Amino acid sequence: MTSQQISFPRQHARTMRFTLGAPRSFTVSPDGERVIFLRSGSGTDRSGRLWVLDLPKGGSPKERVVADPGALLGGSTERLSAQERARRERSREGASGIVGYAVDAAAELAAFALSGKVYVAELRAGTARALPVPGPVIDPRPSPDGRHIAYVSKGALRVVGAEGEGDRALAEPDGDDVSYGLAEFIAAEEMQRSRGFWWSPESDRLLVARVDNSPVRRWWIADPAHPDRRPAEVAYPAAGTPNAEVRLFVLGLDGTRTEVVWDRVRHPYLAQVHWSSDGAPLLLVQSRDQQSHLFLAVDPETGTTRTVHADEDPVWLEIFPGVPAWAPDGRLVRIADEGGARVLAVGDRLLTGAQLQLRAVLDIGDSDILVAASAGEEAAEPEIGETHVYRVNELGVERVSEGPGVHSAVRAGEVTVLVTHSPERPGARAEVFRDGKPVAVVASHAEEPVLSARVHLTEGGARRIPCAVLLPEGYKESDGPLPVLMDPYGGPHGRRVVAAHNPHLTSQWFANQGFAVVVADGRGTPGRSPGWEKAVKNNLLLTVDDQVEALHALADRFPLDLGKVAIRGWSFGGFLAALAVLRRPDVFHTAVVGAPVTDQRLYDTHYTERYLGDPAEQPEVYAHNSVITDEGLSEAADQVRPMMIVHGLADDNVVVAHSLRLSSALLSAGRPHEVLPLSGVTHMTPQEQVAENLLLLQVDFLKRSLGLGG
Repeated sequence: MTSQQISFPRQHARTMRFTLGAPRSFTVSPDGERVIFLRSGSGTDRSGRLWVLDLPKGGSPKERVVADPGALLGGSTERLSAQERARRERSREGASGIVGYAVDAAAELAAFALSGKVYVAELRAGTARALPVPGPVIDPRPSPDGRHIAYVSKGALRVVGAEGEGDRALAEPDGDDVSYGLAEFIAAEEMQRSRGFWWSPESDRLLVARVDNSPVRRWWIADPAHPDRRPAEVAYPAAGTPNAEVRLFVLGLDGTRTEVVWDRVRHPYLAQVHWSSDGAPLLLVQSRDQQSHLFLAVDPETGTTRTVHADEDPVWLEIFPGVPAWAPDGRLVRIADEGGARVLAVGDRLLTGAQLQLRAVLDIGDSDILVAASAGEEAAEPEIGETHVYRVNELGVERVSEGPGVHSAVRAGEVTVLVTHSPERPGARAEVFRDGKPVAVVASHAEEPVLSARVHLTEGGARRIPCAVLLPEGYKESDGPLPVLMDPYGGPHGRRVVAAHNPHLTSQWFANQGFAVVVADGRGTPGRSPGWEKAVKNNLLLTVDDQVEALHALADRFPLDLGKVAIRGWSFGGFLAALAVLRRPDVFHTAVVGAPVTDQRLYDTHYTERYLGDPAEQPEVYAHNSVITDEGLSEAADQVRPMMIVHGLADDNVVVAHSLRLSSALLSAGRPHEVLPLSGVTHMTPQEQVAENLLLLQVDFLKRSLGLGG
C-alpha cells in the first residue's frame, strides 16, 4: 500500500515555508573552535534547540545538542507572555522552543529565554540550567566576561550572577507605560532594532533604553470569534501621531545611573547602538522626517555626546544592519549613499563604488571588512536577484561567495560560516571555512519540497525591472498563451525577485494551477541603487506603473494572455493589488488583496512618514497614495473588477480596519467583492489548515473571476 503524497500547500504550512529543521542564527567563537546555532529536530518540528559544532584543529568536526527544550521543560507546554508574543510578531518568528540566544565575548556561555525563564548553557560542557529569577523573562544576555546575565522582567532591567546569585533590578518602571531594556514598537517593526540594552566591553555597566508609551495613542484589537474576551490594548503610533518617548541611560552594576544626552527634539529616533572595545559607545539617532542622521559618541561617565559624523538627505536616509561601528583603528564604519551609489565608508574614505549596492556589514576584522552586497548600477552584469559576500579593505574588493544565489555569512577570526541559497536546489547550504578552506557543512533537517521551482530570472521594460517568470510544469509552446498571475510584494524593504529556490515555490504552485506567474521588483524595492528605492517618495503609485511595464515587456518573450491578468499580494503587495485593479482595471482583471494598507494614515509613523511625509502637512499626498479616504474609494477608475480581500483579525501591524473600511467603500460604490476574515490570525502565516485552504480558495476565486474552467 502506498501513502498519498502531501499537498504542497499543506507541506508549505507544516514546514513553516521549509524553514523548520534548517540551521540558523550562527555564532562563531573568537578562538575558532565552536559554531553555535539553532535548529529544530526535523522539517516539521517547531521547537528550536541550541547546538554546537565543535571544530577541533586537527580533528573532525562534530555536532552536539547543548539545550533541548523538551528535556529542559520536562515535556510541559511552553508558555509565552504577551510581551514575548509581541516581540516574536515584530520579528515574524513563528517557531517555538529556543528561538534566540546571546553569548559572552568568548562564546563560552549562552543565555536564552524559554517559557518565561532564564536559562544559561555552558557551551564547552554542553550543560544547561534555569536560573531562579522572577519572570516572565525577556531577552537575557550575558555580560562579555560571562559573570552576569542581564534580562527584562515586567518592564524592569535586572541583572543576576551567572550562577543565579545576587539577582536585582537596575531600573524599575516608574509608571504603567514605562519599560526599561525593551525596543519600542517602531524600533522593532521598522528599524530592525529588537534590543533595548547593551553591555559595556568591561562588563561593569549597560546602556539601557527607557521607553515611555504614554504619549502613544491606543487602539483596541478585538477577537470577534470570542466575544467573551476583552479587546487587546495596543499602543500604536499611526502616521502623524505621537511616538513613544525613548531615552537612554548608563546603568552601573554599582547602582550608578547617568542619562545620555542628545537633542531628542531634533533627533527623536534611537536607531542603532554599538558598544565595543574599539571606541566609546556609538549611537545612530535620526530626525523624525528621516532626512538627518547623527553618529554620536557617548562619554559613559557624564552621559554627554559628541557628533562623530552627520548625514543629510533631502529624500530619506536608510538604516543598515551592522553599522555604525568602530573599526579596530578607531575609524567610523558606515554605509552611505554617495554619488548615486550605496557604498562602504571607513573614516573619510569610500572603499566601494557604484559597482556594488551595499546591503549590510557582516563583520569588521583587523585587515578587512566583510559585507553583503548586490550588483550596483555600474556592475558588469546585472546579477538579477543575487546577493554576495565580499571582503573589502583599502587594497580593493574581493568576492567570497561563488555561483548565482543569495549568500550571507557570519565570521569571527579565521572561521566563516557561509550560507548559500541557490536557484538550483531547495533550502540553504551552510558551509564552514577556516582560512578560506572548507572544513564542515552544518546539516539541515529541512524537508524537500514536493515540487520544484523553475524560475526564469530576467529584466523587463525600458527600466530593466528585475523579474521572475514561472510557467506550469510540463508547459509546451504549443499549449498557447496562459492567464497571468502577477505575484509581487513590490515595495520598500521587500525584494521578491531573488536567485534562490524556495522563495519561488508558492509562485510555482500557482503556475502549476495553469498560470504564467510573474514577480516584478519595480521602483521602491531594495538591492539596486539608492535612486531606484527613493523614486517612490510621495508617489507609491509608481509601483503599479512598474508592474504594468514589466507585464507588457515580458509578453513579447513569454506566453502571457494579456486579456486575463490577475494580481495577488500580502501587506504592501496587498495594497499594490488593490491599487492595480482600482486604478488600472484596463490591465488587471481581478485581485486577491491580502492584509492591505488601504488608508496610509492608519499605518505607523516611521514607515509611512519616510515615504509620504506628515499627513497634516501633505493630506493630498496621503489621499493620492491611499486606496480609500474618508469619502470612499480614492481615485478609482469606472471599470469594476472582482476582488477578494483577506485579513487576519488579530493583526496588530496592519490592523483589520484597513480591510473593513475598504469593504465598506466598495459596498458604497456598488462594487462586488469577497471578504475572507481569518479569526485569530496575525500578520504572519496562519495555522496549517488555514494556510492550505487559503491558497486553494485563492485559486478558485482567480479562476472564477477570469472565467477559467476548473
